[in-house]
Amino acid sequence: MQWTKQNEQTVYENRWFSVNLADVELPDGRHLDHFLIRLRPVAVATVVNEANEVLLLWRHRFITDSWGWELAAGVVEDGEDIAEAAARELEEETGWRPGPLRHLMSVEPSNGLTDAKHHIFWADEGTYVGHPVDDFESDRREWVPLKLVPDMVARGEVPAANMAAALLLLHHLRLGQDALP
Repeated sequence: MQWTKQNEQTVYENRWFSVNLADVELPDGRHLDHFLIRLRPVAVATVVNEANEVLLLWRHRFITDSWGWELAAGVVEDGEDIAEAAARELEEETGWRPGPLRHLMSVEPSNGLTDAKHHIFWADEGTYVGHPVDDFESDRREWVPLKLVPDMVARGEVPAANMAAALLLLHHLRLGQDALP
């Protein structure tokens, strides 16, 4: 069953996003107004070291008034390569420059409301280049053992779905089935 967008108009926009109103036709011919948010792509990155520890940020999100572990992330600038944006965000937010990045996954975190797409990368090596430029992004940055990830997710310590999915996939790739509880 496919919904068909008949038209779409912008209600509000700025440098970061636009709020649009679409006229959507349902399969039975009825129409409904549907608001949607159009966003720029987001690049996400982390490093997993030889000890199978993942570089995470502990941060507060004022919108949900919640604390949680996250990966470094940010908006891809116009004309910027997504992997380069991921590396830039990781360095700006953690002070670590990643080695060669590998694409882990791309997800649509809320595709019933927004066209946001998050592209997640990881490296198995990194170089500390100094205190993070964007240290205001997080309370602290830590190397966390991947073996702890499933329990952290279960306890709600990784509240963002895209971050939880990426960390669980990294856990699986690096530690395999034997590490599952």
